[in-house]
Amino acid sequence: MTDSPHVPVYAGLDPDTVLQAVEARGHATSGHLLALNSYENRVYQIGLEGGGFLVAKFYRPGRWDDAAILEEHAFTLELADAEIPVVAPVRSDDGDTLFEYAGFRFALFPRRGGRWPDLDDPDKLEWLGRFLGRIHAVGEVRAFAHRPTLDIETFGTQSCQYLQAHGFIPPHIELAYRTLTEDLLRQIDTAFRRAGDVTHIRLHGDCHPGNILWTDDGPHFVDLDDCRSGPAVQDLWMLLSGDRHEMALQLSEIVAGYELFRDFDRRELHLIEALRTLRMLHYAAWIARRWDDPAFPQAFTWFNTPRYWEEHILQLREQAAALDEPLLAV
Repeated sequence: MTDSPHVPVYAGLDPDTVLQAVEARGHATSGHLLALNSYENRVYQIGLEGGGFLVAKFYRPGRWDDAAILEEHAFTLELADAEIPVVAPVRSDDGDTLFEYAGFRFALFPRRGGRWPDLDDPDKLEWLGRFLGRIHAVGEVRAFAHRPTLDIETFGTQSCQYLQAHGFIPPHIELAYRTLTEDLLRQIDTAFRRAGDVTHIRLHGDCHPGNILWTDDGPHFVDLDDCRSGPAVQDLWMLLSGDRHEMALQLSEIVAGYELFRDFDRRELHLIEALRTLRMLHYAAWIARRWDDPAFPQAFTWFNTPRYWEEHILQLREQAAALDEPLLAV
């Protein structure tokens, strides 16, 4: 199934359908429905008649097949069974976690509150490192069979090709974009070669601060929709910010906690800026691929303007320089 430019992929998913889907799973609703901040999927907070809430996540048609979604759920439940604080899907009495209603696939989750973590606090960074080490210790036990691998081809090469083939790059900077991204992909390939044969494990895959909720009891991890195979550092580098000195200090705290549960392969330091660059390329192409979804032009009003692409090229040039910097000292 592919997204149609003529029929929105979520046509027909109105509030009544959302509530009916939840009630079809045996949950009496109060009628309360709140759309949460999600664009790839549609996610709603649902009030229950007896009090409390569930979160209903309706998967984007055509993105993952059932086997890939069920593998995401199985990994999340495996982490929860290991007493790692993740928000796992609700299982039915039969043990099912993926449901269908009116042609839409969905899952239900308990509602969990919290705030973004304070990444300026060394103690919290070490705390996060401990949990990431535990997540990866579980993640390396077995391999994904149906989830993708984070690689240069899909995140980098295909992203650049899509943007150029579908006319997103303004004509006056087409040549600059093409030559720059060709150079960047070569630099990224060199970085991966320097790292060598690093181990690929099951990852959270999108472990940015917005997917970590903090309470007085510590962090819990949400939204494993992008879980995939890849190097462990993919789940660490997105917690870093600031200049090189600040990032080195932050990473040292994270790794200190991480290595209480799993060794961190220092060869993966070669991949930090390469993975950051791949994410930038992939992010631009992700928005472009979803541009026919009415929610995207409304949410990303700054995208696909000449100014956006000019700034994108400037950011990519900064990454070209960052790829040649010495490794962070950890």
